[in-house]
Amino acid sequence: MSEQPKALSQQDARRRIAVPTAAMLPRIGESLSFLFLDMMRIIQDDTGLIAFPAQPAPNRRLRIPTAALSCLLLGPGTSITAPALSTLARNGTTVVCTGAGTVRCYAGITAPGQSSKWLEAQAGAWADPERRLAVATRMYEQRFGQGVPSGTSIAQLRGLEGQRMKAHYRLLAQRHRVQPFKRSYDPEDWDGQDPVNLALSAANTCLYGITHAAIIVLGCSPGLGFVHTGTTHSFVYDVADLYKAELTLPLAFALHASEQPEAEARRAFRHRLKLFRLMPRIVRDIQTLLDPTQADPQQAEDGPELDDVQVVHLWDPAAGTVPGGVNYAAGEDTPWLA
Repeated sequence: MSEQPKALSQQDARRRIAVPTAAMLPRIGESLSFLFLDMMRIIQDDTGLIAFPAQPAPNRRLRIPTAALSCLLLGPGTSITAPALSTLARNGTTVVCTGAGTVRCYAGITAPGQSSKWLEAQAGAWADPERRLAVATRMYEQRFGQGVPSGTSIAQLRGLEGQRMKAHYRLLAQRHRVQPFKRSYDPEDWDGQDPVNLALSAANTCLYGITHAAIIVLGCSPGLGFVHTGTTHSFVYDVADLYKAELTLPLAFALHASEQPEAEARRAFRHRLKLFRLMPRIVRDIQTLLDPTQADPQQAEDGPELDDVQVVHLWDPAAGTVPGGVNYAAGEDTPWLA
């Protein structure tokens, strides 16, 4: 007689349920935006991730919805275990570590099994000077809200953008009666900065985290920038700049009299993400910027599927791509296989 399978123990059953499957993962457009934690310890238990204060406190535990979370911001004094990081990796959640004064240090986690379609589109456009200039021009045009004359150089675009930002700073300063205002970012003298600069740096940190999450989900490289260069997060800064004038700048000036500008900026920014539906916009904009002919507006609005079965192809210089998982040996007596 065949042996009957042993019944799963309660602990084994809970662990099996806790392992996320592709069908459990939501679209990026439906995901929660981000969660900021500081002075916390994050661990993996039998059913998921739990965060609790670094200093033990009764009844202060937080369940982290990893399968529906786009970005986890880890502030000062936060620690996380290796099993917890593994769970975040399986769910495709981006982890962003921020130091004292929200000095940024990114750690991106790419979900396995993603298509390389948009990575290849990004790399191809980045490596071709003409296509790279075209993408950079489309970025500036989106920030200007209008087209630019044909033949405008990248240096001229930088100058136009500089004038635009000065005018925008001046307008917001006059509206909120903040005079004079000068943008500054000095990690060495963080507490000596005014509330507007503190709020702007905090909001930008959150924006960079959300942008980084969208780039990772699409399978693109954060380091291949078209306007920015020289850092592993050049493309993050490129894409985030598209939304600062609309999102983080007005928010920062509105907090010019705040006693806790950084905390209030994070909370207000999270609320604005729901109003602006920022994550689907970022996905759609990245696709349109990289290759307008391939962008799928409906998919960008809903967000890329994470549970699609991705077929791996093989590169061929003549045919382009050929199906993978096929044995292409001509026969046992093929000379070059001997």
